[in-house]
Amino acid sequence: MSAADAPTRQPAPTGGPGDERLVHRSLARRLMSRPELGSVVGAIAVFLFFSLIAEPFLRPASLSTVLYASSTIGIMAVPVALLMIGGEFDLSAGVMVVSSALVSSMFSYQMTANTWVGVGVSLLVTLAIGVFNGVLLTRTKLPSFVITLGTFFMLTGLNLGFTKLISGTVSTKSIADMEGFDSARALFASHLTLGGVDIQITILWWLALVAVATWVLLRTRAGNWIFAVGGNADAARAVGVPVTRTKIGLYMGVAFCAWISGQHLLFSFDAIQSGDGVGNEFLYIIAAAVGGCLMTGGFGSAIGAAVGALIFGMASKGIVYAQWNPDWYKFFLGVMLLLATLLNAWVRKRAEDKS
Repeated sequence: MSAADAPTRQPAPTGGPGDERLVHRSLARRLMSRPELGSVVGAIAVFLFFSLIAEPFLRPASLSTVLYASSTIGIMAVPVALLMIGGEFDLSAGVMVVSSALVSSMFSYQMTANTWVGVGVSLLVTLAIGVFNGVLLTRTKLPSFVITLGTFFMLTGLNLGFTKLISGTVSTKSIADMEGFDSARALFASHLTLGGVDIQITILWWLALVAVATWVLLRTRAGNWIFAVGGNADAARAVGVPVTRTKIGLYMGVAFCAWISGQHLLFSFDAIQSGDGVGNEFLYIIAAAVGGCLMTGGFGSAIGAAVGALIFGMASKGIVYAQWNPDWYKFFLGVMLLLATLLNAWVRKRAEDKS
């Protein structure tokens, strides 16, 4: 057969009507698919609400206080959000913050060392707690709720027991006069003055952690692993995702941020009460859930968790500025959790139906 008689080879059809790569998605549809959409709407509503009913709310100093309150929750809400995207929980996160501060304070005081030595030892101990949670979870296959609930009770007992054993009271001794205290305070508990308004350094820590976590989730292979592990761990393992390493890394991330928060507490107040931190883990989880993280894993964002923390920062201070009874704050937390969970489920269903 001659070349002229040979059948002309047609290129494979591409870009047809059914080609998903060329399907145009409207701005509204793209927004609907974002996990933080519900929290952004909620944050705008809360901001407008307190702006109208509480005159001091819009003052620069008040907004700075709101951001500070949000940052103390947000620093922990970010790694907890990543952990929830990975399909797990950490109920020990609240007391781990206090454990980190206690180790740093007592080691520095008892060993009469530079405070930076205590800070370094605290980092190692706190990361070890994170590794303990991750390894125990992956080895035993028990639910993270059970594993971290056990860690919660152990740390609560250790915090109180060791503090009373070493210092004789339920609080640590002041380390404000020790070498290295001022430089450590500058890193963990200082503030900047912008336009006559004090900006706490925790706000910068918070924003930096949000940026790093967002980059990890959206621009790195580890981010793909986190979503895959949270969506279906068995399927992820079958395609080569290092499930065990990913989950241990997520728990170490929570521990690292607990160390940052713990050092902030220590160098802000010089001494630590051993019973603090109980219940704060629920604030971190709620902030992440309000920010769009599903309780079942595989969906969420660090930005959403940051917005969730901002909502609670505005609510906690807005209630004070409005001169309401602060006892209603816990009621607000419960309402926000339920509404956010329902809204997130509805948004995701709409996004899936339109995709």
